[in-house]
Amino acid sequence: MKTLVAYFSAERGTTKTAAETICASIDGDLFEISPVEPYTAADINWRNPLSRCNREKIGKKDVALKNSVPSFEQYGRVFVGFPIWYYCAPNIINSFCKAYDWEGKELVLFATSGGSDVGKTAEKLSPYIKGAKLLDCRLLNGMSEEEIKSWAQSV
Repeated sequence: MKTLVAYFSAERGTTKTAAETICASIDGDLFEISPVEPYTAADINWRNPLSRCNREKIGKKDVALKNSVPSFEQYGRVFVGFPIWYYCAPNIINSFCKAYDWEGKELVLFATSGGSDVGKTAEKLSPYIKGAKLLDCRLLNGMSEEEIKSWAQSV
């Protein structure tokens, strides 16, 4: 079964590093989820009520995606990674999930965070991943590279 590791990484590259570690440990294909309009540091400043991330979350806005996964149907298992925003996935992940048919796919969610846990992330994504079998939803904070590799291989 072919495996895809798709990720969105906002600022520090923490999620990107985790995705690359996972991808290398399972011999998957790597895909970066990117918005058409890149996020700036001001855009993701959650302390500013007028910042882009706040407007997107409060307004339940879709985020235009810069690219799409070539031949998504070839993948049987998909890891999707992102930073936690407001105890859930950023809206760009909702937009990514809406763009594909998840029927019959195995899905593994992984996240990084500056302080929040995964909360109800999987539950909130469920309308956009219909037909997928969710295998895990894991916060990777505090895990070593070896622990991340071991987890990815065990899912």
